[in-house]
Amino acid sequence: MLGRLREKYQKAIAPLGSTIGGIGISPNTLTFLSLLVAVGSSYAYSITAHLGGALLIVLAGVLDMLDGAVARATGKVSKFGATFDHVLDRYVEFLIIFGMIFGGYCDWISGFFGLFGMIMASLTRAKAESVGGLNSCTVGIAERQEKLFLLIFGSILVVFFSDALRYSIILIGVLSHITVVQRLHYTWIKTGKK
Repeated sequence: MLGRLREKYQKAIAPLGSTIGGIGISPNTLTFLSLLVAVGSSYAYSITAHLGGALLIVLAGVLDMLDGAVARATGKVSKFGATFDHVLDRYVEFLIIFGMIFGGYCDWISGFFGLFGMIMASLTRAKAESVGGLNSCTVGIAERQEKLFLLIFGSILVVFFSDALRYSIILIGVLSHITVVQRLHYTWIKTGKK
């Protein structure tokens, strides 16, 4: 859903990508920084500082957008960079959910369900594009942006409703598994229904 806005926000942050690239910061450095920010977010949730954790999720998301902007602006787009970005995105997701579980915002079963869905949606896209030969398989009801938004929204709602993050994570799991089915169906159609 929010992925449809990707082209617009990429265009909007392109000047910032040029500026950051101009001072010598590489895209892979920004990707790694997003992982460090996720460690901070995980810690914040583990000590029940959910609003601090949510702010750090926002920062990790901004860094994730900027690494691509810098890569495009500096001509440093690479297959390794794309792989590095996707792999660290999964670590970021794990760290954030783990912190929420450790901080008591959700139980292990709900956390595992949500995290497994997030990983499977990403894996389905990766396999559709590698093994299936698709140029892009970003279809589906929920991409990464929506999932992070739900975590941030749930973190805010915790102020009013203590189980808000647990339900946000369960919803993320449901939407992620629906996305898996949508991506499999899309791949089946694009590969000639074979």
